[in-house]
Amino acid sequence: MSEILTERSGSILRITLNRPAKKNAMTSSMYMTMAQILNDAANEDDVLVVLWDGAGDSFSAGNDLEDFLKHPPGPGESPQAQLADALLNFNKPLIAAVKGVAIGGGTTLLTHCDFVFAGESAKFQLPFVNLGLVPEFGSSWSLPARSGYLRAAEVILLGQPFDATVAAEIGLVTRVVPDEKLLATATETAQKLAAKPPAALKACKRLMKRSQREQVVQAIKVENEEFASRVLSAEAKEAFTAFLEKRAPDFKRSKEPVVA
Repeated sequence: MSEILTERSGSILRITLNRPAKKNAMTSSMYMTMAQILNDAANEDDVLVVLWDGAGDSFSAGNDLEDFLKHPPGPGESPQAQLADALLNFNKPLIAAVKGVAIGGGTTLLTHCDFVFAGESAKFQLPFVNLGLVPEFGSSWSLPARSGYLRAAEVILLGQPFDATVAAEIGLVTRVVPDEKLLATATETAQKLAAKPPAALKACKRLMKRSQREQVVQAIKVENEEFASRVLSAEAKEAFTAFLEKRAPDFKRSKEPVVA
């Protein structure tokens, strides 16, 4: 069974994360597959809009931990970096329909979408700091830019779950809708966009993204370098070991020097 499903409906391409038993946790191969799908869709004239969702009761629980520990991302062209690049360069409307959990990368990739509809059940979390890591996909820049430093600090530095209402307040979500209307709302928006003049639609997106592109590119570059370093840190090792041993982490064990 494919972990990434695609379905065409006219000029709308639907991408579905398809590991419902794992809450659609993403593996390295899934990142690369999604990057290739987006790159192909960007160059296919018959595709005008992409709609992204998750199978089962969740959008995505972020990285698959077992796969992540086997294939930790490096500072260069990691699978995660390939998807970030594809998202950054995608020139057509991208819509996400989020239900259930959206954790880690399942939240940060949403910052590249043009429309994000969240069901009332949606729960978001950026748990990077809890794992001795840092945010990704340029979110360390985009979230403070959207919501202001204090609101961004609340979700990034605390690393606690937050609901769809908070996600809308900080500019991560376009609109919160009842779960049963989520896919219909996202599909209706995709259909409206697909009926617009395609060249004008792409030009509008390009103009709106233009002013922030340089900052996001730089943020992704710096994040990738810092993330690759943090993965190898004593703090990350303790966090992951504690997770696997089902205990609270003790970061005093790491004895890692703090860099100002």
